[in-house]
Order: sequence, then C-alpha cells, then structure tokens
Amino acid sequence: MGRYSRLRRIQQMDPQRDFEQIYRWIVHYEFPRDYLHGTSVAFLRDFGVPRVSRLLDRTQEFERAGQKRYDDTVLITYEMVREGMDSEHGRAAARHLNRIHGRYRIPNEDFLYVLATTVVGPKRWIDRFGWRRLSEQETESLALVGRRMGEMMGIAGVPGTYAAFERLHDDYEREMYAYDPANRRVAAATLRILASWYPAPLRRPASRIVLAVLDEPLLTALGFRPEPRWVRAAVHRGFRVRAALIRLLPGRPERFPRKPKARTYPFGWTLDDLGPHWAHSRPPAPLQDGTPPEGAPVPARPSAPRASRAPRQETR
Repeated sequence: MGRYSRLRRIQQMDPQRDFEQIYRWIVHYEFPRDYLHGTSVAFLRDFGVPRVSRLLDRTQEFERAGQKRYDDTVLITYEMVREGMDSEHGRAAARHLNRIHGRYRIPNEDFLYVLATTVVGPKRWIDRFGWRRLSEQETESLALVGRRMGEMMGIAGVPGTYAAFERLHDDYEREMYAYDPANRRVAAATLRILASWYPAPLRRPASRIVLAVLDEPLLTALGFRPEPRWVRAAVHRGFRVRAALIRLLPGRPERFPRKPKARTYPFGWTLDDLGPHWAHSRPPAPLQDGTPPEGAPVPARPSAPRASRAPRQETR
C-alpha cells in the first residue's frame, strides 16, 4: 500500500458518518505510536490541575499499580471503539467505565478538560512530530469520537467540533494550571512508569526526553525545571528525523493493524480485567440513552443535576 493511499480514501469520507472508521485508521494504521505518545503527554497535562492531581494522589493508583492504571485507560478506549461505540460490546465497555468512575464526583468542567486532552493531545503531537499532519477529516473524527464518548459517560456540555475542544482545553489550562505538591508526585509516578519500559541505563534519558517535549506552563505546574535548550533542540530534531524516515516507508497493510500491547496483560485481557479491583463490586449502571443491564436494579429517575457537578472520570 502506498504511503498516502489511505489518506486519499479518508479525504473522500464524511466524518459525521465515518468517524469511527477514520479513528481506527488513525490509531491502528497511520499513527499508532504517535497517537500513543500524544495520549501519554495528555496524561501528564491532567496533572497540572491541582484538584485532579489531589484526587489521584489520594487514591494512590499510580503509586500502587501505575502500569495497570496506564494500560487500563488505553485499553478501555480501545474496547469502546473496537466493534463500534454503539455496538453491544462498545456499550458494555462504556457501562464498565461509568461503573469505575461512579465512585467519584468532580466538577463537570474538570471532566470536560480531561476528555479534551484525549482529543487535543494526540492531534497536537501528530501535527508536531508525526510523518504528516492530520487531515481535516481525521481531526474532526477525533473530536466526534470524543463527543460520543462524553455523551456515553454522561458529561454535560461536550463540544461537537475539534475547534471547540481546543478552545475549552486552552481556556481551562490558562485558568486552572497551578503548582501543587500532588501534581509533582503523580507526574513523577507517571514518568517512572514511562521510563520503566526501557533498560535501566536508558531510563533517565527517557524521562528527560519526555520532559523536553513539555511546554513551560505545564512544567511549572508540575514543579519541574525545563530541560536545557540544547536537549530540547536535540529531542525535537530526533523526532523530526524519525518522521522523515517513516514517511519513506509503505503504508501499513489492512491485515496488519497495530493493536494495543499491554504490559499488565501479557496473555491478553477481558473487559472484566480492566479497572481497580473494587469496581467489580459496584452494580453496573445504564447509559443515559440505554437500558439497565440484565439483573441490575432500575434506578429511580433522578432530579435535575447541578450544572457544575457530574460523575467524574477518576482521570486517566
């Protein structure tokens, strides 16, 4: 397959109708590693917000089971989209995610921001370091997947376009970024997870590479000093060389999608494996537009919720 063959197909598609297919091509064929890198940076962006970091710091999820926490976040999104978000499996994955998040209540604006990082983070990484920029159709498909995910999770006021996600993302960071010791603790735990993927002599350089691609407002909020200018320049140049080399390769064939490889589950996983151990003791909840799972109690119709509160993702 030619390097740009799939892009030409995407440019002829309608994101409003085909956004899930386009999203799968982005994640599994066109930019599998870049999408994962962008998602990893999005993890760190969440920790620039003190009230998000304080929650994670209290749960100690990243300290006690950081690799599993990271893997579960990547895999639950994969499971929601794998057979279609409105398929039986996709809806089961969404119910499972809501069951995990139902333990926490956080302002809806925080919930929206965390969702926005999963849309804006990969887009910005790919445009900056990928072998090509995302097309208009690909960009809107990321946003539409994010919108549908937010709807299934019961988040209020989910944006409908990439431009709206980006405005929400940037406005929120300008208002909410601030240093807190919890920010640094959770970010340091996450950096240890990312560095642990490499042999011991490479772990410190790997951490420095991650820090070299972060912007100064985020580094300040996390309590880290910027890397020296020469380190940042070398890292950026290295990623651009990588992109140029990938551009010379043929496109990934349809029969060889790059699927998630979770270190926590070397022999594979099921939906029930994902999430903290206590989640399985919680009853499954219906989606807002769905019916209760078989055997689950039908909840009373709730009164109108306060606009500023919503069941919150524990955050990625």
